[in-house]
Amino acid sequence: MSKSSDGRLVWNHSTHIPGLIPILERLIKCEGIGTVTPGRIKTARGRAPKMKLTISVPIRGGYKIIARQGKTVQEVFILSQLEQKDLEIAIALSMRN
Repeated sequence: MSKSSDGRLVWNHSTHIPGLIPILERLIKCEGIGTVTPGRIKTARGRAPKMKLTISVPIRGGYKIIARQGKTVQEVFILSQLEQKDLEIAIALSMRN
């Protein structure tokens, strides 16, 4: 995946799942990623032992992503020109680094 620095990370919440911001900072460097906005944090019933990012639903101009770690869940909104499969690859690469 080609690297570019045209994406930006929006900081409109003071709290984030630990470890999420470095992943999102790597993600915005991927070509085709526009604005990444972390949303609200909730508590879930189940547990995710490791950080997991899953594409939830398409939104206008991008996708809503669900980040999970432990019992904490955070919405992340990604504006992107990428197809869902390409975004899944970009997310996987961002989580590996």
